[in-house]
Amino acid sequence: MSNRPPIRLKCKFGPACVGTMAVWLAAAGATSGQAQNSAPAAQNLVPTVQGSAQAAQHSTPPAQPASAVTIDSVVAVVNNQTILASDVEDEVRLAVLDPGQGGRGVLSRQRALEQLVSRALIQQQIHQEDAQAAEPSQAQVDARLTEIRQQLPACVRLNCATDQGWKAFMAAHGLTPRQVESYLRNRIQVLRFIEMRFRRGILISPEEIETYYRETLLPQYAPGEAIPPLDTVAPRIEEILLERQVNVLFDDWLQNLRKQGDVEVLDPALEAPETTGKTGKGGA
Repeated sequence: MSNRPPIRLKCKFGPACVGTMAVWLAAAGATSGQAQNSAPAAQNLVPTVQGSAQAAQHSTPPAQPASAVTIDSVVAVVNNQTILASDVEDEVRLAVLDPGQGGRGVLSRQRALEQLVSRALIQQQIHQEDAQAAEPSQAQVDARLTEIRQQLPACVRLNCATDQGWKAFMAAHGLTPRQVESYLRNRIQVLRFIEMRFRRGILISPEEIETYYRETLLPQYAPGEAIPPLDTVAPRIEEILLERQVNVLFDDWLQNLRKQGDVEVLDPALEAPETTGKTGKGGA
């Protein structure tokens, strides 16, 4: 075994980040095997025909050159939590379950890594604060899965409401039931945490609701169309205004997490432009 120290390539997260690290597994034993066999071979070097014949009979075939096999590569580290290239590929495939991704094409690997970094930062905070409170129930995960199977446009086309259609959908996108459930559970957990952490204390005044109704909602209706009364749409307007304020608070909070944390991107090909903070809800 070599005594050389392992080489670690790392760089700080950001637009100038350079460096990459791969995990390699070599077919071990070739070099050590030669070392172990050298001593007996030296002792058997007797200048007799019999000794030579015995040495020939017990000689070890020459070792084949070791071949290196790439298992996976670490593409980023978030406060000592690694993100692998396989995680990025999984995120790209799982993006088909995101209703917001529709119409935006295939999720890029750079964007997928951004989402994974954001989610890792948020989940680390969840475990530090109150992981149990944010943990979704199995019923909530099942309800979300049912909603996706019945309403997601890409799913509706394959009739995912049926078991046969759902299996065909997962096979077409290289997904497994375990991957899907884990993905949905993580998303729900992040969203619950954001709701609990940032919606507390936010109050929307009646004046703000009326202003939105008059200046934003009403202009969307053409002349002659039936306009819903304010008291009917007020709850929905309040939700929209709450969401706006939550997003502002969340984006600022996530930017601070990135600045305070130790985020390293080790694959230059996955460096993203300086769009940090425009991540939505942490890639949830």
